[in-house]
Amino acid sequence: MPLHLDIVTPEKKVFSDSVDNVYLPGAEGEIGVLPLHAGLVTALKPGELRYLHNGQVVTLAIGSGFAEITQTKVVVLTDMALGEAEIDVLSAEEAIQRAQEALRNVEHSMDAEEVAFLHGVIAKSTAAIQFKRKSRH
Repeated sequence: MPLHLDIVTPEKKVFSDSVDNVYLPGAEGEIGVLPLHAGLVTALKPGELRYLHNGQVVTLAIGSGFAEITQTKVVVLTDMALGEAEIDVLSAEEAIQRAQEALRNVEHSMDAEEVAFLHGVIAKSTAAIQFKRKSRH
């Protein structure tokens, strides 16, 4: 029985096809999904998403989001999904530096939403850098 995977960002549908398995960076740890998995909805944290498609393991760096898992389908809604070739480590490092500087300089005048946004930038950029460096080995 195939497992259908949809990966969607605000900009586009990144992937939609049958796969053999999916591994997601869940908020509480990695989640492995095979066909006939128990249904659940879970939060995702920035990290590595892997799936087996046509005999090949495909990996993506993803941001935060949610996954809906049923016995036959996994739908990933995330704010970022990048392959290794799409990641610019220098730009990601600069984004981390800008966010950290903003947090150091004006955290007292920011509302909780602005602080959460900056922490999200740091988490997504860090996940992308780690993914890119891991992919090179």
